[in-house]
Amino acid sequence: MFVVKYRKIFYSLSAILVIGSFLAMGFWGLKPGIDFKGGSIIEIEYTGIRPEQAKLSDLLAPLALDASIRATGDKGYIIRMKDITNDQKNSLNSVFGTFGTSTEKRFDSVGPLLGSEALRKSAVSIVLVIFAIVLFIAFAFRKVSEPISSWKYGIVAIVALVHDIIIPTGAFAILGYFAGYEVDTLFVTALLVVLGFSVHDTIVVFDRVRENLRLANTKKPYDQIVGESISQTFIRSINTSMTTILALIVLYFVGGESTQHFALALIIGIIAGTYSSIFLGSPLLVTIWKWQEGRKGRK
Repeated sequence: MFVVKYRKIFYSLSAILVIGSFLAMGFWGLKPGIDFKGGSIIEIEYTGIRPEQAKLSDLLAPLALDASIRATGDKGYIIRMKDITNDQKNSLNSVFGTFGTSTEKRFDSVGPLLGSEALRKSAVSIVLVIFAIVLFIAFAFRKVSEPISSWKYGIVAIVALVHDIIIPTGAFAILGYFAGYEVDTLFVTALLVVLGFSVHDTIVVFDRVRENLRLANTKKPYDQIVGESISQTFIRSINTSMTTILALIVLYFVGGESTQHFALALIIGIIAGTYSSIFLGSPLLVTIWKWQEGRKGRK
């Protein structure tokens, strides 16, 4: 299949995306939400005409809340700020009342210690999930020894999974710098969902490779078997991903502001995961096989 034949082109594209993501994270970093850095968030909606954002910002400035304001819907605002006391919240409500009747739709407050704990647990959860996935793949393919050992399937899976979480993370570093997108626990949840979705796609192809190795009546080259396996699962992978992405696109545009970033992270991650399962993971098996054959030829 063309995926195996032109695998170096797909490797190059993956490398560009991953390096670009690392550069974005290195230069701009991620913009943590209140879940990680601590702070307060309030969402209000006016019953009448929504005031201008600049006027609201001018009245909030003397309160020294380090507030950032974002419009939501036709009549609402979401204000993110440092952790506030009850007195500061009362002052905040007085400012809102200056422009007419408003309704508080949401208020959340997270202390800095709780935010640091959430960040630590999020990082640990991602590492544990990747480790558990690798153990599962090594166990599932334990009887596969030729021409690629079972543990090498696990290594390839790690490469694909890292690819799948680095790209959405880099995308959010770019969006955080240019559009103020923040990462929170929902973003971490999205990454964990992406890991599960991606490894499912990867295992589908790997399992077909295993079955084709077992059923091969003639001594077919390993690259041919991998190419046939990708061809047999290609349409299934694309269709599964497309139906999921279409649902997420609807969620992004129709759902509330609180789920928009979650949906976007899933869209980017699932696209990256589908790409890695077809164009990165399985072709890497062929590259490892060719490298092994080259070493045998030099001996």
